[in-house]
Amino acid sequence: MKIEKDRVVQFHYQLKDQDMQLIEDSRNGDPMAYLHGHNNIFPKMEAELLGKDTGATLTVSLEPEDAYGLRQEDSIQRVSRKHIATKGKLTAGMVINVNTDKGHRQVVVRKVGKFVVDVDTNHPMAGKALTFEIEVIDVREATKEEITHGHAHGAGGHHH
Repeated sequence: MKIEKDRVVQFHYQLKDQDMQLIEDSRNGDPMAYLHGHNNIFPKMEAELLGKDTGATLTVSLEPEDAYGLRQEDSIQRVSRKHIATKGKLTAGMVINVNTDKGHRQVVVRKVGKFVVDVDTNHPMAGKALTFEIEVIDVREATKEEITHGHAHGAGGHHH
């Protein structure tokens, strides 16, 4: 079955940086699942996947603007420790989770104080060119519920 709008796609990927160093490999878990045509993944990646079949392999290279965006050097924020979701000792350079009104957000610790933590709110991969090596594992029709919710359900997708 070909990838098109309103189909759930499952794929494994290897994510590499601009030096082709491995950052992440989904084969250590469930494949990623997304609902095609609903802006659930990077637009350029979604465009490259359009029309592919189960079993297809492809490499998608994204410039920072097509991935997590350019770094905003003035994007430093002071956060009260009560909003830090990551437990344990914090050190500069750590990627941690902060509780926001929209759920968890990943940030990078810049400076640790007794009551507050200065964090860089850029996504940890902002400003980086990324390459995804993708293998399409499965393509299926989305359920009405998935289309209504705007995302894939089940393993690798969103769980309710």
